[in-house]
Amino acid sequence: MNASAPRAVPEYALQAIRRLIEDEGYRPGDALPSQRDLAERLGVSRASLREALSSLSALGLVSVQAGKGVFVQEPTRAEAAGAFAWPFAAQVSAADTFQLRFALEGFACGLAAGVMTAEVLDILEDNVEQMRRELRAGDFEQANRLDFEFHQRILAASGNQAMFALVTSSAEIFLESQKLPFIRPERAQETWQEHRKILKALARHAAGPAQKAMQQHIRAAALRTGIAFITLGD
Repeated sequence: MNASAPRAVPEYALQAIRRLIEDEGYRPGDALPSQRDLAERLGVSRASLREALSSLSALGLVSVQAGKGVFVQEPTRAEAAGAFAWPFAAQVSAADTFQLRFALEGFACGLAAGVMTAEVLDILEDNVEQMRRELRAGDFEQANRLDFEFHQRILAASGNQAMFALVTSSAEIFLESQKLPFIRPERAQETWQEHRKILKALARHAAGPAQKAMQQHIRAAALRTGIAFITLGD
């Protein structure tokens, strides 16, 4: 692996591909080198490369076409404007924050499934329905508030006070990470859909599916922002 690559290998690969596109003058419609060649050139695994390409595809920078290759696309308006600013860069990266949430909130969701009460389920169902209404109305600020409350309720329901205290003590950082996926309004409904999937697993008291649904949600939210992070499955 390239010695300059930081710990979050997919994030390194993502930035390296963006530099490659800019430095070598690739235009919309141009094909990038094959994934095998890209992985060798960047010194990363194929799994990390695929994660990076998924992020770039989510941002609309590339199109990954099975059996054909990877093609450059016109950047989205958000990407052209710099995508987003992460105000806590001096303390912790956005990628590391999502990675922590993936591990911590996924585990907490599995715990919560085993002890979920009808009362908390009703509150979560109301939250999900209200988010649907706010998204339809285009009120992304309210949708973001509901998003944060949804995750906080599940953390509290897990019964693990240490995890809950960790999140509440860094609430501003966690809240900021939950704002990021809403920079792409055309995909905001995906957050609501993912919350519904989590809720269904919680209602079945299915710990494994609940943990998996939460982890898939957090990873998808990061990808919608163009952020890639590595997990043990990579």
